[in-house]
Amino acid sequence: MTTDDINTLSAAQAADELERLARVIAYHDRLYHGQDSPEISDGDYDALRRRNDAIEARFLGLIRDDSPSRRVGAAPSEGFAKITHSRPMLSLGTAFNDDDVRDFVTRVRRFLGLADDETVDLVAEPKIDGLSAALRYEGGKFIQGATRGDGQTGEDITANLRVVHDIPHELSGDDVPDILEVRGEVYMPLADFKALNQARQEAGEPLYANPRNSGAGSLRQLDSQVTASRNLRFFAYAWGEVSPPFSGTQRGVLDRLKGWGFEVNHRTEQCDGAARALEVYAGLAADRANLEYDIDGVVYKVNRLDWQDRLGMVSRAPRWAIAHKFPAEQATTELLAIEIQVGRTGALTPVARLKPVTVGGVVVSNATLHNEDEIARKDVRVGDTVVVQRAGDVIPQVVETVLEKRPKDSHAFEFPTACPICGSHAHREESEAVWRCSGGLICKAQAVERLRHLVSRDAFDIEGLGEKQIEVFWRNKLIKTPADIFELEDKKTDIEAMPGWQETSMNNLFKAIETAGHNVSLGRFIYALGIRHVGETTARLLAKTYGAWDKFVDRMVEARDRDSEAYGDLIDVDGIGPKVADTIVDFFAEPHNTAAANSLAEKAPPADHVAPQGDMPLAGKTVVFTGSMEAMTRAEAKARAEALGAKVAGSVSKKTDFVVAGADSGSKATKAADLGVDVLSEADWLSLLGAE
Repeated sequence: MTTDDINTLSAAQAADELERLARVIAYHDRLYHGQDSPEISDGDYDALRRRNDAIEARFLGLIRDDSPSRRVGAAPSEGFAKITHSRPMLSLGTAFNDDDVRDFVTRVRRFLGLADDETVDLVAEPKIDGLSAALRYEGGKFIQGATRGDGQTGEDITANLRVVHDIPHELSGDDVPDILEVRGEVYMPLADFKALNQARQEAGEPLYANPRNSGAGSLRQLDSQVTASRNLRFFAYAWGEVSPPFSGTQRGVLDRLKGWGFEVNHRTEQCDGAARALEVYAGLAADRANLEYDIDGVVYKVNRLDWQDRLGMVSRAPRWAIAHKFPAEQATTELLAIEIQVGRTGALTPVARLKPVTVGGVVVSNATLHNEDEIARKDVRVGDTVVVQRAGDVIPQVVETVLEKRPKDSHAFEFPTACPICGSHAHREESEAVWRCSGGLICKAQAVERLRHLVSRDAFDIEGLGEKQIEVFWRNKLIKTPADIFELEDKKTDIEAMPGWQETSMNNLFKAIETAGHNVSLGRFIYALGIRHVGETTARLLAKTYGAWDKFVDRMVEARDRDSEAYGDLIDVDGIGPKVADTIVDFFAEPHNTAAANSLAEKAPPADHVAPQGDMPLAGKTVVFTGSMEAMTRAEAKARAEALGAKVAGSVSKKTDFVVAGADSGSKATKAADLGVDVLSEADWLSLLGAE
């Protein structure tokens, strides 16, 4: 879909689309990072990410806790031991054109409060299409290596990394830090990839789709001898934990790494601003086909490390770096059918089934059509020849229809008014583009998805009760409501009669259910209910605000009156606007929802929220900034406050702990004084930070 389409989305439409994108992107993250078997191209994946980021930028209040912008990669697989990274391995924001790069530099300049004539030096380096890895050295010796995983925890692949070319077992040179974690990209050279596929073809084995897949698969072999036979290489480009700091610039760090024995990409260049960085990009794009390895863009990083520290990060990505991707590729194919999928919230989503076509080396057979309005806007019809684009989305986009090739007997697609799963009536509200099934819990698609969501990792996290088991238990009428999960042990005889269940597996499941029922936090419990627009972040906000389940439910019931104090308190929660508040209140306005939730709470009582304790002066405090700051920009001040445990709000209320008033502070400082809220000067604020 286009930017214009995003600009026409209502809040409800945006929330539905963000829910869909979170689910689809998570699925492809698992395939790409965890199984090395992606179903779509990098271009398609990037397009989904870009759409998600664009919607979130327009609807800040709807950002989900399970948003792709809040996570990196996927959870590590079960085939390797786990390693927790000493510092998170971040992902990168994405630029798709020259203006995006210029905007990136402008944002850096604005955040740091730089003068217009001060140069922002960048380091531009080829973006290697491989597998990220972290190498830990102690006393100059390589002792441990891991994949990126989900950014926090990766897989221990030390043995395999030891047989990768370009990874030194012992560092040489002067002033090697006692502890050094080097990060970079493992890749397979194109010549070796071609030779590997030729050998696999001769042996009658399936071929790898691209060098990235083959390199990742080779690196994650349980037998390191297989890895050693694949001739993998490594480029170093970053660092994690290090003692002590060893340079003041990004370029300087790369030079030190090279001096200690690491390979650093020779096409990396320091650039005096965006214009030169874009020239490097153009040169790499022109030479791309002649390189010995795959690249899919260029990464730009702010050169000064003190500026990197000040810029910090936002969500899953640093503010001081961005990846400039190469343009998307397109192809034409025939649209064979339009099928309707029903999601967990009852949303009916149209999917284009395509005659398989290769786009940039990846076979594409389906594409999202998003909703009824998108189909109508593009006038997409079954039998049409369509242009398909791989622009980074996990699911490819149908860009346009080739009208001159349209069959004469074609007709416009009519969106169904009944659910294709349960036959219940489907309705579309005036403010939404999405049709929804009214079947609720009687609709298999919704019921199974809601139950699956409830037991998922970020909700109750019941190991051994996955989608397949939920489906079987639902089909055999052992689970109908969430509370039924915690009565499964009473149905042990029925489960024993099912294929695949033995005494040990049943007891393990019952133990996991019992453990989950005694260890769920209030935030996870609220998230597990699957209330529309309530992701992990919003659920945690609600838990922090109301503290206990009974109080939360009582206040939501009171909030049915939109003029009540309870409703006012709800919309005053930072990050919860009227649209999200209404969906929460409406959820509890349905008697069967309240009854089911309370029944679940009886079987698995959520733990009351306990405010975090600590020595940080801002822990648990609500801070409002107003006016202009002299020592740092407003954006930097907010980031510092949040890093120290504070909640930054945009408006002053009786729940505000203090207001930081810079020059020309205006009405917020006045309101704070009227409410008796402490007002701090910028000097007071810096003193509180210990930054005077």
